[in-house]
Amino acid sequence: MPKPKQPRRRAPLVAEPIPVPSPGQRRFYGQGVPNIDVSLLSGRLIVVEGADGSGRSTQIARLVRWLEARGHATTQVGLKRSMLVAEELDAAKGGNILSHTTMSLFYATDFADQLENTILPALRAGFMVLADRYIYTLMARDLVRGMDEAWLRNLYGIALVPDAVFYLRVSPEQLVQRTFAKKHVLDYWESGMDLGLSRDMFDSFLKYQGMIAETFQRLQGIYDFEIIDGDRPAEEVSGELQQKIEAVLRGSVGGT
Repeated sequence: MPKPKQPRRRAPLVAEPIPVPSPGQRRFYGQGVPNIDVSLLSGRLIVVEGADGSGRSTQIARLVRWLEARGHATTQVGLKRSMLVAEELDAAKGGNILSHTTMSLFYATDFADQLENTILPALRAGFMVLADRYIYTLMARDLVRGMDEAWLRNLYGIALVPDAVFYLRVSPEQLVQRTFAKKHVLDYWESGMDLGLSRDMFDSFLKYQGMIAETFQRLQGIYDFEIIDGDRPAEEVSGELQQKIEAVLRGSVGGT
């Protein structure tokens, strides 16, 4: 008598593993922050750079949703978000009378406070830290305004080297269209009006943003960050960023 057929056992469904950040060789650009054991910073620091109107905020919001849907805890930092000096910096810029050195030190203080009280604790807790601009924007702005590069490197020697830096490069002509569409007005400082490039704010904006783009191109050769074509539709930019961050999480890309 033939034996009854045994039912086939289906292979168990295996969910795709969530990439978990693995500890890398952490380091600071210079002297760093005292009494910090970088080996304990198990999270990842991802930086998205770009001018106003480049789509940074949109891309970071998409990355947050994408990362959290995959099980990663995230936190965000950016310019003028320090509890220590953000309001004072905003008020000081409102008068359009800040000297270049004073503005540089204001922003450096804003960055240092966030680094010590937000970025480093979050990385120690294993978070994905998404930075809406980092020291590169601050350095580019200062270099365009004639600040000494060696002084700036020393000033930002406290900065932690990120795991990945993406610069959304958008043409000045595209930037001005996006800025007008969103705010209907150009910003005094983002137009470089303090530099005396032109009496016309529109013309000054184009010249200033062109200078910033050239400076970022030079900084890219020093800091080795990735330049992303930001003139494309937001969906294409998002897809490229996700692909590259996926590589970072899987450990195929090291720090900058």
